[in-house]
Amino acid sequence: MGTTPMLVSRRLAGLEAELGARLFHRTTRSLSLTPEGEAFLPHAVTLMDARDSAFDSVSSGGSGLSGVLKITAPNVIGHSVVVPVVAALIADNPALRVDLTLGDGVIDIATAGLDVAVRVAPMKPSDMIATKVADNPFTLIASPGYVARFGKPATAEDLVSHPCIKLHAMDNWPFTGGGERHPVRISGPLSASTVDAVRAACIAGVGIAMLTYWDVHKLIASGALQRIVLADVEPLEVGIWAVFPTRTQMPARVRAFIDALRNRFLAESSAPGSEHAGPF
Repeated sequence: MGTTPMLVSRRLAGLEAELGARLFHRTTRSLSLTPEGEAFLPHAVTLMDARDSAFDSVSSGGSGLSGVLKITAPNVIGHSVVVPVVAALIADNPALRVDLTLGDGVIDIATAGLDVAVRVAPMKPSDMIATKVADNPFTLIASPGYVARFGKPATAEDLVSHPCIKLHAMDNWPFTGGGERHPVRISGPLSASTVDAVRAACIAGVGIAMLTYWDVHKLIASGALQRIVLADVEPLEVGIWAVFPTRTQMPARVRAFIDALRNRFLAESSAPGSEHAGPF
């Protein structure tokens, strides 16, 4: 921060005097927060976020985006969409740095100190502080080789008799019909922990899989996988959401990332050769 430890200590002592509370336990070897410090910390972070947002709102227009943009996203969408988006942002904004965490687990973004999480979920805007960037319905798929050998199920009841490839902890596939949810319990020879593994097994003809549209749209367009449509139910509609940790003013770098992400999805869905039956 361009200052000395002595000045930081002096400012901290002044803050403690103003608050009338001790914020840190100090020894010659360690420094840790007191309960009062733990309680004050989120408010301090909010104040710093507001300061950054205020500076961003004035300074980003002429000199470009700056600071560190911390993002988490699922593996497949992270590699195929988020990485190209942040690469373009970095190229256009030399002062911007990006810290990207990819993984299919859900991270507590507030605790992890992240700016935004890209998530695939059937949530509504009221569920979290979030905005939708693209539709992403679940899609039933199989390889042409599998279809040639075993055919396609026509109904949910038919699906039960087909070998299915499932993600861990997803024994029931989410469908809707008549305005209600109709989970269908499936079984098969293979379950896997990642979308990549399920997709690869499906291409190899192991069975039918259910993944979201943006995980498989290029493979459907190329003919490597075929979409399966059931007559009595439809896969659950989900979306790709940008989720934020607080309701305070969003920094310019976060707004720019969300806009670029949304534009990327729109461009890919309307590009020549994209699948006709996409979500848009």
